[in-house]
Amino acid sequence: MNDLSQIFIEPEEIVSFLKRKMNLKEVYQEILFKRVISYAAQQRGITVTTVEIEAEADRQRREQRLEKATDTLAWLSDQLVTPHDWEMGIRDRLLSQKLAHYMFAEKVEDFFIKNSLEFEQVILYQIIVESDKLAQEIYYQIAEGEISFYHAANLYDIDDHRRHKCGYEGTIYRFDIQPDIAAMIFQTPPKQLIGPLKTEQGHHLLIVEELLPAELTPERYQEILHNMFHDWLVTELDYMLNSS
Repeated sequence: MNDLSQIFIEPEEIVSFLKRKMNLKEVYQEILFKRVISYAAQQRGITVTTVEIEAEADRQRREQRLEKATDTLAWLSDQLVTPHDWEMGIRDRLLSQKLAHYMFAEKVEDFFIKNSLEFEQVILYQIIVESDKLAQEIYYQIAEGEISFYHAANLYDIDDHRRHKCGYEGTIYRFDIQPDIAAMIFQTPPKQLIGPLKTEQGHHLLIVEELLPAELTPERYQEILHNMFHDWLVTELDYMLNSS
């Protein structure tokens, strides 16, 4: 039987499955978050209109390339979702977005300004080896032009994945780097060899390909807004549970 919608599953089976997967608490919390959002939105007079739901549904249909109503119904059936479930899901997401915007939109820029250093980024290359002696030898070989940083990373780095990428770590936020190393990295001009520096991981040699200043892009705006709203939800839910 290929049509999963024809296979009936007892609610107890779903709960048991979530428990075994250690996912029940997450789902339980999301349900409680929905209650907090509904209550908070009602208190503030925030609603979602039919027009807004239809506009978002149209956007999702275009995204899924669903040109006909029958295509939409077939897609929903494949997801084991009814049209009503779909519309209610859209309503819940829009209500959450509108409440988050109502509560925190004007606070995002101020938060970004106060924490701008934490949003600085670097394009980073790194070599980590086990011994200080080897790190010093590699440093001098690179400094003397006997070997390139990238070739040395490919030969000596202790991590297979980074070694195969010639030391490339990627674009990294300042807050994802150990504070004392971050201070060194962001004070050093790009393309200049840094190290050796010792941590619990080993002995590090680093090169910054590019320093990326903090910028409040639309993506970062949404990230900050989401984090502020989520923190508020956690605090609000904790208060409601402890006071009930």
